[in-house]
Amino acid sequence: MPRSNRPSRQRRTGGTSRGPGPRQENIVDSGGLEHLMQGWRRTESRSSGEWTVQPIAAARAVKEYRCPRCEGLISVGTAHVVVWRADGVLGDSADLAARRHWHEHCWRLG
Repeated sequence: MPRSNRPSRQRRTGGTSRGPGPRQENIVDSGGLEHLMQGWRRTESRSSGEWTVQPIAAARAVKEYRCPRCEGLISVGTAHVVVWRADGVLGDSADLAARRHWHEHCWRLG
C-alpha cells in the first residue's frame, strides 16, 4: 500500500491521536471574556478621582464631538475615548450624562 504524505494526527497537534487538543477558546485568561464583553472599558485613577474610560472604534464614531482638553473637533470616523466619573456623588446616571468625548492622546496627557 502507498505511503501517505500527510503528517499523522500525532505530529500535527503535538499530542496523541486519542482525541482533539485543547480548544482555543479555553485558553482565554481569567477575566478575558468579561473584558471583551465590556468593550475594553476600564477604570483609571487620577488625582481628580476615579474615571471610567470607554474606547470608541473609528467604525463606531458616527457623530462629531469637541475634545474638552484641546477644544479640537473629533470628526466622524475618528477613534477616541468616552470618559465619565466612576466615583461621582450624584449617582451613576448623572455621571453618565456628564460624559465627555476625548482624543485618546489628550486623555493620556490629562
